[in-house]
Amino acid sequence: SLRGSWRLGNGNGSVVLPGEVPGCVHTALHRRGLIQDPYYRFNDVMYRWIALDNWTYSRTFKTPFDVRKWQKVNLVFEGVDTVAQILINNITLGRTDNMFNRYSFDITSVIKEVNFIKVHFLSAVSYAADQSRCHKAYSIPPACPPPVQKGECHANFIRKEQCSFSWDWGPSFPTQGIWKDVRIEAYNHYHLIYFSLTSFFVKSAQQWNLEIESIFDVVSSKPIAGLVTVNIPKLQTQQTFSVTLQPGEGSIVLLVNINKVRSSTVEAWWPNGHGKQTGYNMTTTFIMEGGYQIEKFSKAYFRTVELVQEPIPGSPGLSFYFRINGRPIFIKGSNWIPADSFQDRVTYDTLWLLLKSAADANMNALRVWGGGVYEQDEFYDICDEIGIMIWQDFMFACALYPTDQNYLESVRAEVSHQVRRLKSHPSIILWSGNNENEAAIASNWFSIPYADREVYIKDYVMLYVKNIREIVLAEDKSRPFIASSPTNGLESVKEGWLSQNPYDTHYGDTHFYDYSNDCWNWTMYPKTRFASEYGFQSWPSFSTIKKVSSSEDWSYTSNFSLHRQHHENGNDQMLLQIGHHFKLPQSTDPIKKFKDTIYLTQVMQAQCIKTETEFYRSSQSEIIKGEGHTMGALYWQLNDIWQAPSWASLEYGGKWKLLHYFAQNFFAPLLPVAYEDKGVLYIYGVSDLHVDHKLTLRVVVHAWSSLEPVCTLAKDGVTVKAQSAVPIYKESINDLLERCRNCTRKSCVITFHLVGEDGLQSPTNHHFLSSLKDAVGLEKTWLSASVSQQDDVYIFVLQTTAIAPFVSLDVGSIKGRFSDNGFLMTEKKKVVVFYPWEPTSTEELEKSLTLTSLVDVV
Repeated sequence: SLRGSWRLGNGNGSVVLPGEVPGCVHTALHRRGLIQDPYYRFNDVMYRWIALDNWTYSRTFKTPFDVRKWQKVNLVFEGVDTVAQILINNITLGRTDNMFNRYSFDITSVIKEVNFIKVHFLSAVSYAADQSRCHKAYSIPPACPPPVQKGECHANFIRKEQCSFSWDWGPSFPTQGIWKDVRIEAYNHYHLIYFSLTSFFVKSAQQWNLEIESIFDVVSSKPIAGLVTVNIPKLQTQQTFSVTLQPGEGSIVLLVNINKVRSSTVEAWWPNGHGKQTGYNMTTTFIMEGGYQIEKFSKAYFRTVELVQEPIPGSPGLSFYFRINGRPIFIKGSNWIPADSFQDRVTYDTLWLLLKSAADANMNALRVWGGGVYEQDEFYDICDEIGIMIWQDFMFACALYPTDQNYLESVRAEVSHQVRRLKSHPSIILWSGNNENEAAIASNWFSIPYADREVYIKDYVMLYVKNIREIVLAEDKSRPFIASSPTNGLESVKEGWLSQNPYDTHYGDTHFYDYSNDCWNWTMYPKTRFASEYGFQSWPSFSTIKKVSSSEDWSYTSNFSLHRQHHENGNDQMLLQIGHHFKLPQSTDPIKKFKDTIYLTQVMQAQCIKTETEFYRSSQSEIIKGEGHTMGALYWQLNDIWQAPSWASLEYGGKWKLLHYFAQNFFAPLLPVAYEDKGVLYIYGVSDLHVDHKLTLRVVVHAWSSLEPVCTLAKDGVTVKAQSAVPIYKESINDLLERCRNCTRKSCVITFHLVGEDGLQSPTNHHFLSSLKDAVGLEKTWLSASVSQQDDVYIFVLQTTAIAPFVSLDVGSIKGRFSDNGFLMTEKKKVVVFYPWEPTSTEELEKSLTLTSLVDVV
C-alpha cells in the first residue's frame, strides 16, 4: 500500500505541506493549520482559490520485493479525484479523468528499487470549463448553478461528484486528491481482479443457485488449468469445478446449486422489520497449475428482488412495487447524500451512526442519490448487516450530459467497475440510471427550443439506455434497472424512454415538492404508486450551527443565515409554512428569537413530513379515482453534508432533528393514521406485520387546558390486516365534539393508539382539530426533568403542569439520541431514555439540557 504521508504542493510551489493519502487538499491544509475549518462561516467562498489551483502529490517509495521475480507489477488507484497525470520515475503512465473509476497502470518495465511517484492534478473547475468550451456543436445545460448556491459551472462535463460544485443543500468544494486506496500489486501467472456472487431462486426446482463470477488478469502466454472449490459449511455444500483461464483479462462464471433439501433450510436475507439478515460464510479456493493458490473468504446471501409493474383492476396504468423473496414490501426510508464534502472524513463510525439511525427509525430502505458518490464498501456492508435496502442511482443528476466517444468510454468503464464492485450486496435492490434527467427533458427545465429537442433525446437514450443499461444487463441479471427517477417505468420505455409526464401518478415513481400550500392538507399530495422524493426544509439545532458561526450570525436574517441557505427563498418558505399553523416568535431577545425560530422550523418540518408520509402509507391498499396502491415512501433527505438549513432529518454530525424522531413513529410497523374528509374523521390501521392482528383502538380526547381526558373511547376487536392499510374507525367531528362535552375544534385534541393482548402496541398518534395558533386553553407549563444513569443509558423523568405540545429535549453537543422527542405531552409524567454515543455523565446532561415546548415560544 502507498497509503500515508505524501508531499503536497500547489501550482507555483508557494505552498508545500505533507498530505495524507487517502485524502484531499482541503483536509491536508486544515490538518496543518494552514486554513480554518472549511465549514466555518463563509469559508466555502473564501477558500475558492484552493479548487482553482493545480496541486501535485508526490512521494518516494522503496519496492518491498525483488522486481525481477515478478512477471507483472501494477500501480493501482482505487479512486483519483479527478483529473490528473500519473508519473513514476518521470515517466508518464497515463491520465485520469473519472473519480468513479479504478485505474491500474502496468509499471513492470519502469519500477526500480527506489521510485519517485507523482500525481499532478488539474483544477476540476478549469477542466470542466475547458471541456464545455470544446463541446462546440451544441450546448449542454445547465451551464451554471443558480447564484444562491455560490457554486462552480459545468459540473456535467466532469465525471466527479456532481454536488461538489454546490447543490441546494451543500457548499462548493471541488476537491483534488487521491481519495481512495493506492497500492502496488505484483504477481505471476494470474491475478484475481473482481470476485462477486449473486443468488437466484429457481422456482421450478425449488432450489437456490449461487452465481460466482471471477475476473482475472492472466499473464502467462498460454492457458492455465486448475480447480476451484466452493465451500459453504453451514449449508453442507461443497462443489469443485475444473476451469481454464485464457491469457489476458477474462472471467469465469461458476454456478453452485444448493440442493432442494438444503435449499429448504436456507435462511433468506430480509429487509429491516421483515426478518433476519442471514449471511453464510463461504470459502472459494483456486488451485491452479504451477501451485499458485488463491483463497477468497466471502459471505453468501440469499434473496430475490422483483420490481412489479402490472395492471391494477380499477386503475389505469401499472403498479410499481418491490417483491423481496416473493413478498411485497412497502418501502420506508429516505434519500442518502454524501456525508461530507471531504470523503476522507467519512469514517466507518460516521456511516454506522447514520445508517443505524435510519434502521432505528424503522426505515428499511435508502436511495443513494445520483449527485453524490457510489458509496464506499463499508456503507453497503453495514446495509447488508442491518437490513437497509438500497436503491442505487448512477452518478448523473439534474443535468444533461455529453455523449462524445471519450466521455462514453469513461462512463462505460465506471459503470462496469461499480457494478462488479457492488453487485454481491443483497442490500442493493435496484439500479437507476440518473436523478431527474428524464423529467428535465420532459418538463423542459432548460428551455430547449422544440426544434432542438431531438438531439438531447438521442443523447439521453445513448447514455442511459445504449450504454449504461446495456452494461448493467450484461454484468448483473439479479436485480432490476430503471433509467431515471422519477420515471413512468415500463410506460417510459414504451414512449421511447422519455415519457410525456414522468410525474404521472399512475406509473412508476414521483418526486413531489410544494412549499407554499398548507402541508397539513393531505389533499395536496399525489396519490402515487411510489413516492421516491418529497420533503420540507428545517434548520439544524443551535448547538450544530454554533460550531461554525460567531455570535453576530445568530439571527434568522443575518448574512450568515442567508449565506447557508442554498435554496432560493428557502428561509422565507419555512416561515410561510410555519405561519399556517403557528405563531411566529416575537421575542425581543435576539438569540431566544433565533432559537425559537429554529425550533419551529423543526416542528413544522416534522409535522409536514408526518402528514405526507402517513398519507402515502395509508394509500397502499386502496384505489380512489384510479389512483393509489402507494408502495414506497422515501422522503428527501436523510443526512446533511454540512451545518446548514436543509431537508435532512439527521444533522451534520448525526444529531436527530425532530423529524427523525417523528419518522420512528410514522414508519412504525404498526400505526393508526387519522385524516379528515368533509368533516368526518377516519382512522386507518397501517401494518407491515406478516399476520393479521385483532387489536383495541383507544381514542382519547383532551382539552388543551387539562391533563385529565375529556373522553375516552375503546373500540375492541379491530382487525388490522397484514401488510395493508384498512379503515378501522369513522366518526363525524360534530358527533365527536358532541360526545365529548365542552369540546370545540379549537379547545381539544385527539390522541389514539392500537394495543393488543400480547403486548403488541403502536405509537400514540395525534390529530389536531385546528391550527395551534388558534388553540384555546393552552397554558404556560412548567416542564422539569430529572436525570439518572441506568447501566449504559440515561433515564430522563419529565414532569409537566399542563398539556405541552411538541416537547423537545436538547442536550446540546453531547452525542446521542433520545427514545422519543417532539412529543405531545398529555400526562403529568413521562419517561424518556437517552442513548449516548460517547461517554457522558448525569451532571453533563443536566447542565446541557434545554426543555422546550410550543408554549415556550413567545
